[in-house]
Amino acid sequence: MINYFWFFLAALFEIGGCYAFYLWLRLGKSAWWIVPALLSLTVFGLILTRVEAAYAGRAYAAYGGIYIVSSLLWLALVERIRPLGSDWLGALLCVLGATIIVFGPRLQQG
Repeated sequence: MINYFWFFLAALFEIGGCYAFYLWLRLGKSAWWIVPALLSLTVFGLILTRVEAAYAGRAYAAYGGIYIVSSLLWLALVERIRPLGSDWLGALLCVLGATIIVFGPRLQQG
């Protein structure tokens, strides 16, 4: 379960960093938004290394499902736009997929 904590925390910093670039490039805010963007994206990368996984690719694949849920929460809380029921259904399927990736049985090679 600690992996989900790291995934959600990483998503917060990734979305926040990307949103800071969005403010600068799309909404015409000050170029100073680059500073928190780069800091946030650096912290994102560091946090994602805390995930307990034997392979980085598997960790990143599982993270994708959690990122989707986090993005919808960002949409609702920061951008004040209510996600649709279909958005939440899709996110639920993604989290189910992430859970299968993290906890699913592993085939023995040999």
